[in-house]
Amino acid sequence: MQKHSLRIVYMGTPDFAVLPLKKIIEAGFEVVGVVTNPDKPSGRGQRIQESAVKKYAVEQGIPFLQPERFRDEGFLHELAAWKADLQLVVAFKMLPEVVWNMPPLGTVNLHASLLPDYRGAAPINWAIMNGETCTGVSTFLLSHEIDTGKIIFQEKVAIKEDMTAGDLHDILMEKGADLLVKTVEAIEQKQCLLIDQNHLLDGREPKLAPKIFKENRKIDWTADVETVYNHVRGLSPYPAAWTEIRHKVSGEIIQMKVVSVRMEKGETEKRPGEMYTDGKKRWEVIVSNGRIFLEEIQLAGRRCMKVSELLRGFKLDDYILS
Repeated sequence: MQKHSLRIVYMGTPDFAVLPLKKIIEAGFEVVGVVTNPDKPSGRGQRIQESAVKKYAVEQGIPFLQPERFRDEGFLHELAAWKADLQLVVAFKMLPEVVWNMPPLGTVNLHASLLPDYRGAAPINWAIMNGETCTGVSTFLLSHEIDTGKIIFQEKVAIKEDMTAGDLHDILMEKGADLLVKTVEAIEQKQCLLIDQNHLLDGREPKLAPKIFKENRKIDWTADVETVYNHVRGLSPYPAAWTEIRHKVSGEIIQMKVVSVRMEKGETEKRPGEMYTDGKKRWEVIVSNGRIFLEEIQLAGRRCMKVSELLRGFKLDDYILS
């Protein structure tokens, strides 16, 4: 294995950030420390959960820090003591300048989009929800405004019509890990040609990828068939689109996540929002310019299930979309 002289601090939290860290280490780079989110309670039992990156760092014997506040003097002192030449950030929080400007070679971010488009917290989801056919990964140097720094490298990835956010996440994770290694090697060899994002925008406004909240996830059954289809797959399997049905007599409302659907394009004389079922396997919703067939759903507190499982003993004809 080739050995490199750079001292690297790695910052990240979720699964997406583990593979790039693993590949940086396998490429022979010295990761002197990891910064990740504090442990926190999660789930119905509120058990303390460690981040995926922390778990990997522990396995590899890499020192780690879990700051509550990035401007805390104690954290800054410990971070500086690692004497990093370069910091790498993957799927992490927004950093203050006192942190990203600390190492002499700066801080590189791996972002899951083709910048300058889809700056923000949820680039994978919004690219699919907006019906894009192409996205990618970018490495860039952090600067004052979020996701606006000078680009180092990019790689394109096609988005297939049936691809979910989960599918795209895994592809971009692999591509991004390799691109990050390529980026660090280029920085070490002083072979980076930095690209100003404003030159790529050429005067237009970038597409954005803000954090997704519950209101962003509700299905609009009055939208056209492709919009509804892209909305569901762009949020699948997590955090998942959702909808509500209401009992025609009692008024009982049932909320559920919609994990998987199939679309059928074509004009229909039926009113958008009407739903139909055969009571066994089919749950169909009429939308503009087509039909949506629900395939997998998840009721509150239940596991994900096929619609055919739901329809066993559940009289969907008694409900309407709420």
